[in-house]
Amino acid sequence: MPVFLSIDLGAGSGRVIAAETDLQSFRLREIHRFDNPGTDLPGGSFWNIIGLFRDIQEGLRRAVEIYGDSIEAMGVATWGCDHGLLDGQGRLLGMPHQYRDPRHEGMAEKMKGLIDEFTIYQNTGIQTNFYNTSLHLLAEKTVGSPALATAETLLFTPDLLAYWLTGEKAVERTIASTSQLLDARTGEWAWPVIDALGLPRRIFGKIVPPGTVLGPIREEVATVIGASGIPVVASASHDTASAVAGIPMEEQADSLWLSCGTWSIMGLETKSPILSEEAFAAGCSNERGVQDTIRFLKNISGLWIIQECKRHWDSQGEALSYAELAQCATAAAPFTAFLDPDDPTFAAAGNMPQKIQDYCIRTGQQPPQGKGEILRVAQDSLALKYRVSYEKFCSLSGTRFSCLHIGGGGIQNEELMQATANALGMDVIAGPVEATSCGNIITQMIATGHLPDLAAARRLIRNSFEFKTYQPKASAQWNDAYADFLKICAAVDV
Repeated sequence: MPVFLSIDLGAGSGRVIAAETDLQSFRLREIHRFDNPGTDLPGGSFWNIIGLFRDIQEGLRRAVEIYGDSIEAMGVATWGCDHGLLDGQGRLLGMPHQYRDPRHEGMAEKMKGLIDEFTIYQNTGIQTNFYNTSLHLLAEKTVGSPALATAETLLFTPDLLAYWLTGEKAVERTIASTSQLLDARTGEWAWPVIDALGLPRRIFGKIVPPGTVLGPIREEVATVIGASGIPVVASASHDTASAVAGIPMEEQADSLWLSCGTWSIMGLETKSPILSEEAFAAGCSNERGVQDTIRFLKNISGLWIIQECKRHWDSQGEALSYAELAQCATAAAPFTAFLDPDDPTFAAAGNMPQKIQDYCIRTGQQPPQGKGEILRVAQDSLALKYRVSYEKFCSLSGTRFSCLHIGGGGIQNEELMQATANALGMDVIAGPVEATSCGNIITQMIATGHLPDLAAARRLIRNSFEFKTYQPKASAQWNDAYADFLKICAAVDV
């Protein structure tokens, strides 16, 4: 059977996953998993991109040992925004910064002094957030970065890794759309924004659509992994673009989705961007998807708060699995307090349980005590935040949706899935867990002619995995909780 390799990197870990398929369904197999810890150094927070590439090659080597000539293609998907700068000889000019690097501080205000914020939105369809590539490049320009001054090419993280695999420099459109530097309508560079920020035009190179075959692996890579000639596809290189492609949706009334991981991202799949003043005011963005689709979306903090709580307790010698922590949350009483997961208080790492307690005190609430109460407050508040975004999408689209499709690792938290169904008052269809890998793989399969289009690819996914439906419960209690949640959020905003 043909085999496709998905190289999926998150802001914490990475994996090489193989998909064996008979074109009626496919089966995923994890070949190699590795850590992706960021590192704080003098000068900022960085990714170990060279270590990641070494682990990718190790994963490919293991895949070749198992599958040999059956491997048809591979593709890379990563988190958004982060990038590397190359000189004229294709050499990397320094390690890529993490999107949480503090160099973004003050840049949003500086950018607003150069170009009106709604004008940026009209051009790019993207909200201004601390992680935007635009702000990080503006920071480099502001400090007179030698790397930016001498760079000839900008490549986003998956583009850089694909370049090292193939020797071909190209910017894939879905990952470029996260930057706040891509035109929302044309899918090409947003030159009015780039010029207003004073960024050098020369670094913004060729853009290719998702599903572009970049070429075979380089001879040097072939020597390391033990196979030659394997094509590398610029798949949906942004992990959320892959995740949304990997969620089986059909009609407009069925196109509400949520990618649930460290970040939660809720949105609609549409044919054209929504660039209205109402969409701008609602904090929604427009990013590119597979086969000319638009992901009209809202970023939400996601499982970050729960993950940071676990990391803090682990560091204190109180290590519990996520399953054990979920049990603690389930045993705790609901609605004892509320928090806004997107409050700036929770954006940075460090003693998240204490931050949650301090937030509750600051907002006049009884702070939760113990792991279970803390996690229950975080979990239920996240579900209620999903409802805030859901109500905005209904208003902006004029559509009431039949269900919410959720994909990604977060669906393994069944308590959160049930809470989400309760909070929204609608069915939640959870699956697949490996939505990003599924989307990465089907984009490769379309590119190599094994599948005709996205609709057929989603049918393949539907045939390959089990999906669980959560139906809403306790609607009256959750409606009351939603009203209380909104009051807390409004009080903080004031």
